[in-house]
Parts: sequence; structure tokens; C-alpha cells
Amino acid sequence: MTSATLSIDLGALVRNWQTLDAMSSGETGAVVKANGYGLGAPVVGRALLRAGVRSFFVATADEGNTLRGAIGQGPAIYVFSGHMAGDTAAMREAALTPLLNSVDQMLRHVEALPGHPFGIQLDSGMNRLGMEPAEWSAVRDIAVAQGPALVMSHLACADEPKHPMNAHQLAEFRAMTDGLDVPRSLAATGGTILGPEYHFDMTRPGIGLYGGLPFVDAEPVVTLDLPVIQVRDVAQGETVGYGNAWTAPRDARIATVSGGYADGLIRAMGPKATLYAGEVPCPVVGRVSMDLITADVTDVGHDPNDLQLMGQHQSVDTVADAAGTIGYEILTSLGLRYHRALVQ
Repeated sequence: MTSATLSIDLGALVRNWQTLDAMSSGETGAVVKANGYGLGAPVVGRALLRAGVRSFFVATADEGNTLRGAIGQGPAIYVFSGHMAGDTAAMREAALTPLLNSVDQMLRHVEALPGHPFGIQLDSGMNRLGMEPAEWSAVRDIAVAQGPALVMSHLACADEPKHPMNAHQLAEFRAMTDGLDVPRSLAATGGTILGPEYHFDMTRPGIGLYGGLPFVDAEPVVTLDLPVIQVRDVAQGETVGYGNAWTAPRDARIATVSGGYADGLIRAMGPKATLYAGEVPCPVVGRVSMDLITADVTDVGHDPNDLQLMGQHQSVDTVADAAGTIGYEILTSLGLRYHRALVQ
């Protein structure tokens, strides 16, 4: 097979949700935006639905519409971007719940879809999405009287447990919502791990479901195996790849595998990345190109059929470190050329 194989362990995904659910003091939702963090929102959504998830979170109305088609009617689907111009039909037909970010969105929603469920997103200090304290104070009583399904905010530094911003945002969120008879949510994966004072009525883990940090106890969900197309001998002093970026320090056996930056394997990871042939590490040599990666397989002792990038030996975050990025970007960049294998 020419295409690389991306194996998605749905059992591990579900167990990660169950572990985070056991930590949570209220309901545990699931974030499946960006096409289920690159793994396929319909597949991920159905697996989590079977596990007991009843509240899902997506970024846009289009994502919500796709998810609704996969999981059917019943579960709540919250939309982080709120009610944007042009979203009304999708909100109504797919029964989506926008998380309104401004007074303008609130007016659009109540005028276009009177009586339709909605939530509120508040800015507790991240300065990204949500109503700021003064704006919220001006419309709070009106909004609460209409019965929002959820009032939420988002932590900026939850992956750093000792960061003072966590306590600051918790205090801000409480100041904006304490005393209101509304369901509340502040914690994603990192906030869930911070402890019950951050949980409120619902947690909404995302990256931790998919095996990423800051959930250090997460089971790996993704395995990526790259088929070897060709293996060649390279003499000491010869170069490999574009720009003569790597010069062989010894006589070497070099494998070229199917995969590259067109598949979301970020070009910058090349000098620091490692592939594996079973237990044997095989350093990437030369530049990552659009469709191909070269690796030194001299120490394997034979010509392997494939090399593994993510799986038993390397997590998505290890690969991200090599590329100077984060696990989120690695997952959501995974391309469309992979053969996707589901593991139950």
C-alpha cells in the first residue's frame, strides 16, 4: 500500500473520556471541533455518544451540521463561534446551540430564532471570545431570564497548573456568574485536571480525549505507519534530499517513506524527528518534502517494510516537540491521503 496508515483507537478515545469523566464533578461533554481534532468528527462523535456523551462542542455551525448528521437528534451540540450571520438555517435545522459571544450575536439570535436554545460565552481574561464583564453586566438579567442552556468561559493557561492566570480567571468567572441559576462551564482538559473548583456543572475535554497533553495519563489514540517505498545505500560523504541538507557521516542505508508535509507532517520537524522500525529508532535525515521523508535505517539490520512516526514509542506531543509546535497542530493537520483504520 502506497498510502500511510493512520490507525485510530476508538477504545482508547472512549477510555480517555471515561477517565476524565471520573475526575469531573458534573456532566462531562466532549469537544469534537476541527473534524474531531483531525480524526473524523462523525466517527469520533458516534463512539463518544455510545460511551455516554450527551453534550458536544464544535467551532462552527457547519461543523455542527456535519456532527448532527452523524449522531442524530437528541444530544446538545454547542457552537463556540456563536450565531454568525448566515448561520440561522443551520442552527434551526440541525438543532444547534450557539454560544453567544456579544450583544450583537444575542440580538441576531433572539430576532431570528425566538425561543431557540442558546448559551453564553464570557471573557474571563483570555481576550479572545466572549462578553467582557461590563457588556455582560448590561445584558445579564435579560439573558438569564431567557434561560441559557450554558454559561461558559475558557482558561488561557490551564496547561500550567501553577500559573496565576488560572486563579484569576476562576475569580473573574465566579464574579460574573455566582448567584445566577444557570448551568456553568469553565474547564476543558487542563481545567478538569486542575480540580473540582474549576469544574462547575460541566467540563468539556478536548485534546485529552485524543491522547494529548496536558493529560499525561491519556492512552495514545493515534498510530501512524509510513510505508517504505525504496531503500538505498548512501556512501560516507554523500548527501540526501533537497539542499544537500544531510551529509552521511558513515556508509548508511537510507529508506524513503511515503508521507510529507502534504500529509500534515510538518517540514520543520525534519532535523529532530525520529521514525521507528520496531524497537529501533531511525533518525530522519534530510528535509521533509511534500510527499516523502528519508530516514537512516542502517542500525535496523534489514530493510523494513514500514516505519512508525506515532504510536508505541512516540506520542503526538513528542512529534510536536520535534516540529517546534503543539500536539493540537499535529493532529489537526493530518491530511486526507492516509488509509484510516479504526480500532475498536
